[in-house]
Amino acid sequence: MEKRVTVKSEREEYRLFRSRAIVAAVLVFVALTLVFARLIFLQVKNYDHYTTLSKENYQKRIPTPPVRGLIYDRNGVLLADNHIEYVLEAAEDDVKDMDRKLKRLMQLLPITPQEIKKFKQKLRVNSRFQPVVLRKNLTEKETAIFSANRFRFQGFNVSVRMRRNYPLGSTAGHLIGYVGRIDKKDLETLDKKNYKGTTHIGKLGIEKQYEDRLHGKAGWELTEVDAHGKPQLKLDEKAPITGEDLFLSIDLELQLKAEELLAEHNGAAVAIDPRNGEILAMASMPAFDPNLFVNGISYANYNALRDDIDRPLYNRALQGAYPPGSTIKPMAALVGLSADVVTPTSSVYGKGYYQIPGNRHRFRCWKKAGHGNISLNRAIYQSCDVYFYDLAFRMGIKRYSDAMKRFGFGSRLGIDLPHEGAGIMPSAEWKRKKYDKFWYPGDTVNTGIGQGYFTATPLQLAFATATMANHGRKFKPHVLRATRVSRNLPPKIVTPEQLPSLGVTKLRYWDDVIRAMVNVVHGTHGTARRSGAGAKYQFAGKTGTAQVFGIAQNKEYDAAKLKKKLHDHALFVAFAPVKNPRIALAVIAENAGGGSKVAAPIARQLLDTYLLTPQQKEEISEQNNAKNTDESPSLMNINKLKKKKELERKLKREIQINSPLTTAPRT
Repeated sequence: MEKRVTVKSEREEYRLFRSRAIVAAVLVFVALTLVFARLIFLQVKNYDHYTTLSKENYQKRIPTPPVRGLIYDRNGVLLADNHIEYVLEAAEDDVKDMDRKLKRLMQLLPITPQEIKKFKQKLRVNSRFQPVVLRKNLTEKETAIFSANRFRFQGFNVSVRMRRNYPLGSTAGHLIGYVGRIDKKDLETLDKKNYKGTTHIGKLGIEKQYEDRLHGKAGWELTEVDAHGKPQLKLDEKAPITGEDLFLSIDLELQLKAEELLAEHNGAAVAIDPRNGEILAMASMPAFDPNLFVNGISYANYNALRDDIDRPLYNRALQGAYPPGSTIKPMAALVGLSADVVTPTSSVYGKGYYQIPGNRHRFRCWKKAGHGNISLNRAIYQSCDVYFYDLAFRMGIKRYSDAMKRFGFGSRLGIDLPHEGAGIMPSAEWKRKKYDKFWYPGDTVNTGIGQGYFTATPLQLAFATATMANHGRKFKPHVLRATRVSRNLPPKIVTPEQLPSLGVTKLRYWDDVIRAMVNVVHGTHGTARRSGAGAKYQFAGKTGTAQVFGIAQNKEYDAAKLKKKLHDHALFVAFAPVKNPRIALAVIAENAGGGSKVAAPIARQLLDTYLLTPQQKEEISEQNNAKNTDESPSLMNINKLKKKKELERKLKREIQINSPLTTAPRT
């Protein structure tokens, strides 16, 4: 058998070689393209980023937190400032034999085991070269003791930091708010770059609302570091920008007076300037001291505040939802006039109760004997419930509710403070959505006298009263009056925001209702005539008494047989002077009884405080002191008087020292 011989084909080999060469060339080209693209990515597109990373091997940018802006009242009295605080701190890398030195420090300074525990926890999560605070707020004595023994505690140092401070304690605490330590929730929303090095952020009130203005802009220091990342030499720096100073619209003297007068009650008082919407005072009692929250409130203190039956953390002025009672009758009268449901002379017969046609249920008036034939003027100044039962019923809930909403009831007013309440201006649609129930005529009748589902915040009542004083012109309520970016520059006044007018153009309607409000306090038979007696100015007001619970048809209200928490709320609204009003206010004293007995006298004193000259106030003070002497005041009253005088002296002293805003005298 012959042997087969394979002949080598050069053409096939060439073809195979060429295909392999092409594949290899393509692979090399792709690889070079990827390398080239990567070089462009590293050396061109991300040049700055990787250059920075490279520099950080021997350079480190240390953030410098800004100094927080200060907060003043309208007259330049300091409400929130920054105090120098001495802290004892150490970095883990700087201390040898940490446990032994901590034990010796506990013998030298009053350092608690809890502070040691927190210190060690922070050491575990922080950089070995980052100083960690062991003890805050060292006293001068403690600082001196450590300084004398510093050689024994190498690596521990006393550093200076800025701590937020509220010099007047609980005064206007709900309004000013407080700062607290930055937590995980804050980190989700804040600008991390601008907050590097910052430990605190606004948590409540003005501190929270204007955090962006108060915080400022962070700076940095560029330092050279060694192989371990420890700073060696400063190379460059950018100074931080201090936060803006804020001047609030509140008048501290009026604020102090409101809190003093409400000290015996849970309640609130809000005063507003009708001409521009500036909040002149916003008191909520009881109050709390915001200083407790700055460096972390203790469990004991927080539990005491949280579990207090009087709820001191609750801002009643801004969030409290109260039945407005008869304080809304002037507004109801105005909407009734503008809707042609009533006229100034049309009358209703008040026989002590009101009955819906075809219904036997009696809606009682506060005056059992009734008011007889009564028209608008007397219905307001004698607060006849029957008149306003009838007005609301004839108007119908839709028209009534829509008209009252224009006064600001049932919606947030947009004040520059967080957590504002909306209250309830009820309607048939609201009840159906809320409770899935029908609206009944009796609901309309109750709404007509500010009861039933109707609730309002003290701020809304003050705003509605300011709208009455201003004949329908409205301004958005605001607390910020001016800002200052530098101590070398004058404050910049905030422009008030005017809201759409109420729309009632007939001047005589306003005159009729306001005349009736004047008769409430200056008329012979007005429900608050005692509070208007002897006033050196003319003012307009309206009393209100809001029921806390319903009373059966066959039962009578007897406060002596009820617990304090079931007593009626006392309310009063007012504005003054009647011509060219400069202040409108609302006062609510919870479970204090009738508005004429408690709330109206408080409002009168607040008006005196804001409107009278210093000489007139001194005369009244002397008269009150003489009266108190005749009545042999108790030790508690004497202590209150001393505290009041001390606050007044401090207020006058601070106004003389700080006066960055020029304000017109209150004459």
